Amino acid sequence: MVTAVAYRLATQHAERQRVLDTLRLSREQLLEVKRRLTEEMARGLSKQTHDQTSVKMLPTYVRSTPDGTVEQGDFLALDLGGSSFRVLLVRLKNEKKQKVDMHQKIYSIDQDTLQGTGEELFNYIVYCIADFLDYRGMSGASLPLGFTFSFPCDQTKLEEGILLKWTKGFKASGCEGKDVVKLLKEAVQRKQDFDTDIMAVISDTVGTMMTCGFDDRHCEIGLIVGTGTNACYMEQMRNLQLMDGDEGQMCVNTEWGAFGDDGALEDLRTDIDREIDAGSLNPGKQLFEKMISGLYMGELVRLILVKMARKQLLFQGQTTPQLLTSGCFSTNYIYAIESDKDEEGLASAEKALRSLGLDPSAEDCAATRRICQIVSTRAAHLCASTLAAVMRQIRDNKAAEKLRITIGVDGSVYKGHPEFSRKLNKMVRRLVPDCDVRFLQSQHGSGKGAAMVTAVAYRLATQHAERQRVLDTLRLSREQLLEVKRRLTEEMARGLSKQTHDQTSVKMLPTYVRSTPDGTVEQGDFLALDLGGSSFRVLLVRLKNEKKQKVDMHQKIYSIDQDTLQGTGEELFNHIVYCIADFLDYRGMSGASLPLGFTFSFPCDQTKLNEGILLKWTKGFKASGCEGKDVVKLLKEAVQRKQKFDLSFVAVVNDTVGTMMTCAYQDPKCELGLIVAGTGTNACYMEEMHNIETVEGNEGRMCVNVEWGAFGENGELDDFCTEFDYAVDEASNYPGKQRRYEKMISGMYLGEIVRHVLMDFTTKGLLFRGKLSERLKTRGIFETKFLSQIESDRLAMRQVRSILQHLGLTGSTCDDSVLVKEVCSVVGRRAAQLCGAGLAALVDKIRQNRNLNQMSITVGVDGTLYKTHPHFSRIMQETLQDLAPQCEVTFLKSEDGSGKGAALITAVACRLKSEQSL
Repeated sequence: MVTAVAYRLATQHAERQRVLDTLRLSREQLLEVKRRLTEEMARGLSKQTHDQTSVKMLPTYVRSTPDGTVEQGDFLALDLGGSSFRVLLVRLKNEKKQKVDMHQKIYSIDQDTLQGTGEELFNYIVYCIADFLDYRGMSGASLPLGFTFSFPCDQTKLEEGILLKWTKGFKASGCEGKDVVKLLKEAVQRKQDFDTDIMAVISDTVGTMMTCGFDDRHCEIGLIVGTGTNACYMEQMRNLQLMDGDEGQMCVNTEWGAFGDDGALEDLRTDIDREIDAGSLNPGKQLFEKMISGLYMGELVRLILVKMARKQLLFQGQTTPQLLTSGCFSTNYIYAIESDKDEEGLASAEKALRSLGLDPSAEDCAATRRICQIVSTRAAHLCASTLAAVMRQIRDNKAAEKLRITIGVDGSVYKGHPEFSRKLNKMVRRLVPDCDVRFLQSQHGSGKGAAMVTAVAYRLATQHAERQRVLDTLRLSREQLLEVKRRLTEEMARGLSKQTHDQTSVKMLPTYVRSTPDGTVEQGDFLALDLGGSSFRVLLVRLKNEKKQKVDMHQKIYSIDQDTLQGTGEELFNHIVYCIADFLDYRGMSGASLPLGFTFSFPCDQTKLNEGILLKWTKGFKASGCEGKDVVKLLKEAVQRKQKFDLSFVAVVNDTVGTMMTCAYQDPKCELGLIVAGTGTNACYMEEMHNIETVEGNEGRMCVNVEWGAFGENGELDDFCTEFDYAVDEASNYPGKQRRYEKMISGMYLGEIVRHVLMDFTTKGLLFRGKLSERLKTRGIFETKFLSQIESDRLAMRQVRSILQHLGLTGSTCDDSVLVKEVCSVVGRRAAQLCGAGLAALVDKIRQNRNLNQMSITVGVDGTLYKTHPHFSRIMQETLQDLAPQCEVTFLKSEDGSGKGAALITAVACRLKSEQSL
């Protein structure tokens, strides 16, 4: 008899173990789960496979964990994710160390509301918020609100969440596919008892990570194991293909509860798992969650008990109506049954089983305890394997040999189960031994995290509004651009008039160039000198009379140091002549006497082609003893001092005129020249002689050097100038009196405008965390090339950051880089639009001169800003087309600079001089 009993018990035990063995997972199986999740995460991050994967890897628009930035104020937080939810008042105080005060009230949601209509659910939520405000004595208050909404959502911004599907027993109709923030706002409007600005919607995992991140800066993972399960972590933007930008980080909501919905875990699921799924509200969905979370853990144990009872392995084969009732075995029973002390655990097992109408033996109680342990261990180990996948992703992203990381954890299973956390921690360390892991339990739930995200979002929104207010002063409307065009047209007319020429800022200087190239054949060797910046060129231009006129060019570039730029005129022109002599020697032409075209890119008054009286220096030049003098005479005097070569004829030409002539050589319709360079801007065009009252004669045309850089010197642009324009002007070589238009357009000043905006934003705490580098305070440190580089569509944000690091801003963030790019874009766009408005005035002037309804014309263009900036030319041309719709304008980029044009003008002049002497 004893032997028979022992045999029966041994057989039953073996059969029970066989059933339970299907729930035990080996280390190899757990590593396989880790591998599969890693694969699914990669698919979820990819734009091509995102729609096919079960692990959605949803962007949250939370860009960083707490970094010590001080937020302050009162914020509401709503934590919705189960059958009860919390409304919280979170007070962030700006003291020596940021302090957080929290007050909350917990509300329950009945089953009818959980599974009723969405309107009923959100009406109830709003009712609870109003009740809480009344409870806190804050009825009618308007506070920013953070919404912890612990269900899968698709987000395109922080304050929007499109519910993908309900989980955790929720089935409120009319919500899936809708923006839950909008649903909440509509319910607030229906209630009309209070108002709130919903700044952020986040999942409970994100809230948990932010809560724990406030206490531990190494926290980059949020984990929930409660009614449901999920995890989030900080992913590199470069891996988030669904998002634009590749710099910095963003928190990704993995939504790993759905892992396995596509069959990835089918070989690990048991018949019990399939039975639970079949009886759930969402069969076939959230399969991983149904193997782990508290909503299903008790049910897993109940179904195993029923299966074993029916196989005569427990309760002498007896079942009860209670045991057969779904949901009757609470997960809380498991917590009590798995007590650290065997006696307490067994007593709890007996109590739980008796509550189900059973009369358990001691062996039944021990077996039940063992079943609970197996179920919770499997849950902990599965959770560990998926955490290991997330940690490995972070470690690989950082290319770290050993990762130090903190995991912020919340949820009833993790907190309530006596052994779950230990089992989880132990297995995580086994699966990722190269990671130094700390688990930090959230003491405040995800509500504090939601409030912190909201506080940051509220601060960022306020800062964004202030930044846009400042940048709006640099944005020009179409009406303003039309007004710029009108005013320049008016000043041009005043510059052409004999009576008003001296009073206008736009001098409209005659150049004595009477026509663009017309096919007349010139030939010979000519020198050209191109002076207009801190470097200049000496060129040898050979015009050959063949079937088609051919131009050969040879050049050498020389630099001019600051001492020479701002020294004496004699020193400057001695240096220029030294460079010409060096060039002739370099070309093996020492002592040659050649005609020279002098491209001199400064305002000059000319009474003939070979004379140019310098009106004033621009572009950083300040060489003394030159203003009011003939620069051709100054050059010839320097040649005589050198006595190494001679010049037979010198034509002085503005760089815009040289550019126009260069391009007109290719396109006879080119009748305008435009320079938009790093050092300045100007334009010229062919004007009717009868309109140029400062020159005798009414027949034909003459090229007029507009000298539009000075437009605005008499206050014409004051109402368009910003505080930054005035700051740049004050620090310039000629404060308050020169080159207003140029200082709003040319590259030499654009970098300075950007620098002043960046300094303003930083001192206001809107950029670089309020920390101003010494290098950024240095005038001229933000070079023109930085604008072009930063605005390049091909430039990644990390390359923008490297530019900022050059400026001493080593602590800049991805958001800082994005804002710097926006500032560059706004400043560059204004410059291009102003240039387009100026050109519109010129082309319409030519059209009206010729009494044309429609006109087709070409503009020859040169200058580093026009050539190298990725968007300047497009914006300028779009503005011109908009403001001068009756003109069809083609832009021809000068490939040879203005030197070739100067040589062409000199060649024509020499030919005409030769013809006149015959």
